[in-house]
Amino acid sequence: MEAIKKHFPIFRHQKDLIYLDSAATTQTPQVVIDALTAYYTNYRANVHRGFYALATKATNAYESARDSVAHLIKAKREEIIFTSGTTMGLNSLAYSLSPRLSHRDNVVLTRLEHHANLVPWQEMAKHYGFELRFIELKKYELDLESAKKLIDANTKIVSFTLVSNVLGNITPAEELIRLVRQKAPRALAIVDAAQAIAHLPIDVKKLDCDFLVFSGHKMYGPTGSGALYGKKMLLDEHLEPFFFGGEMVRSVSYESADWMPSPHKFEAGTPNIAGAIGLGAAADFIMKLGWKKIQNHESELTAHALKKLKNEVTIIGPVRNRIGVIAFTIPGVHPHDIADILNQKKICLRAGYHCAEPLHHYLNISATARASFGIYTTKKEIDALAKGIQKIKKMFL
Repeated sequence: MEAIKKHFPIFRHQKDLIYLDSAATTQTPQVVIDALTAYYTNYRANVHRGFYALATKATNAYESARDSVAHLIKAKREEIIFTSGTTMGLNSLAYSLSPRLSHRDNVVLTRLEHHANLVPWQEMAKHYGFELRFIELKKYELDLESAKKLIDANTKIVSFTLVSNVLGNITPAEELIRLVRQKAPRALAIVDAAQAIAHLPIDVKKLDCDFLVFSGHKMYGPTGSGALYGKKMLLDEHLEPFFFGGEMVRSVSYESADWMPSPHKFEAGTPNIAGAIGLGAAADFIMKLGWKKIQNHESELTAHALKKLKNEVTIIGPVRNRIGVIAFTIPGVHPHDIADILNQKKICLRAGYHCAEPLHHYLNISATARASFGIYTTKKEIDALAKGIQKIKKMFL
């Protein structure tokens, strides 16, 4: 993967950098940087509204990015709404869908959820009175028997992560959604794909989710970019916008307004044009690399890391059915100290709750250190991490 590493200019400027924090944000390949630069230097203009050549070029690039993102997850282009990221996508769904719920209803989440797929539902539950339920874990895996007990005729929404940003495990999404269809036919299935989008091929039709969200910065794209997928029928007939302003309106009078068709009715105001173009370039970059190459590399890398670390640390999470996100602890050493000492060797990893504080409490863990991999990560870097951990243990223990 050294050849792939050359696509990322940060590694030319930071030659000794060992970046193991891709679950928080990935590095950016030159092709994405070039796409951003081209917009700002060659054809910066607003989209959709202008009849001059520059505006037409900007609009074409923006809408071409929508095609690229749709292709990545096998959706229709009109089912892709550009957002600022997963958090905006999940908040948009919570705000738009919750007013239809009452104290008789329930929303089902899992114990794995990132704060972005927990706090919005908590806040909406306070306003509308619905019950929040949580699918339990069994040996770090989602317990489908728990799901069978929790999902019932009053379940209106089931929202869950496709990959845990702490444990790295891949949830049984297709099986869970089939269960939703059986036990609560009118419920909506929402998938948080933030941690999956750069690591697993996603087919929204095969998955049969109603909505799916992800962020650009976790798939080698720009920060402040992302997408919300929704089934076209739901976007057209079931989901109402709650951001209002220019671009999303078809016509306006002093008394009322009429919306544009999806997806534009959900993209009020001037969008993050460069971000969307960069997101499209990132989607193209992933597709050009190919899922087989990406998954083979990351599978080998994860197996190598688990082998190297299993006798050095306490790994929090399953051994199988996972991606390269490894949370761990060293008894007697605080995760913040682990991260700080490794930073002195230019090894970058995360420490703390990873925006999943309730999950840590549920597992009775105060905090974890987390190493997470991208397509640019190498086995040599994993070996350097293992050596760094050995030195930490000698220092403290």
